[in-house]
Amino acid sequence: MSSTSLSPHIPDIDLITYYAENKNSIFSRTSPWTKALLLVFVVLLITVSRSLFLLAGLYLIILFLYLLAGLPARKLVAWYALPVLFVLSLVGLMAWGERGIPLLSWTVGGFTIALTDNGILLVITLLIKALITVTYSLFFLMTTRYQHVAGIISRVFPAPLDQIFLMAYRFLSLTLAMTASLFKAIRSRGGGLVHSLRVQGRLFAGVFALVFIRSFERGERVHKAMLARGFTGSYPLSGEVPRPGIAEYGLLIVTGALVTAAVITSPYRGW
Repeated sequence: MSSTSLSPHIPDIDLITYYAENKNSIFSRTSPWTKALLLVFVVLLITVSRSLFLLAGLYLIILFLYLLAGLPARKLVAWYALPVLFVLSLVGLMAWGERGIPLLSWTVGGFTIALTDNGILLVITLLIKALITVTYSLFFLMTTRYQHVAGIISRVFPAPLDQIFLMAYRFLSLTLAMTASLFKAIRSRGGGLVHSLRVQGRLFAGVFALVFIRSFERGERVHKAMLARGFTGSYPLSGEVPRPGIAEYGLLIVTGALVTAAVITSPYRGW
């Protein structure tokens, strides 16, 4: 775990960047445009699909590609904690209002709440959708160099949105490193997250306020350093983003046709 990682369950930006810049696999040599368009296709497919078997098959394929690329499996399992917690906390309550065959039920104050088979199916479906998105996003970031990601952003987003995205991505690592250093200082003095939230709430409020203030100060120093090096308001990029090959164009055409068919036949096509 690097110095910028606050928790093993939060994706480590330094580790992601290390794999993206140093890992050499067939997926690292694949055109970033191909992987980015496949990400768009994946998002569209999981948005319109309700088939649990289709989603499970898509997840297994993406997970296989992730492992085939030589990316860390244990880290992925740890990073799953946040999306799983988010889905369960958000959808867990919705599951009790789904119609279907009751599996569990309680009567409170004259109102009956029941957990049905469709409610459980809803939770499982949305959980798989979240894991698909997270897994492929990590696969994309850990097999694509930052230079290529920056090149795609600069060509897709108009100015100044492209500059904001590029600067925010790099500045995020600085903020995480600063926050991690503050938490290490607290732990070295006998503080702890649970204990401090209960007993030393003011201390943690001060920590987050200090991070907020120092973030502005660090951003101002970074901006002045860029101006001293000739920054004129645009973030110039060196090199070209590799274009897809013939086989990759074929893959995109086939995948696009399948996703288009899924969107047309989806019950959400009226959106």
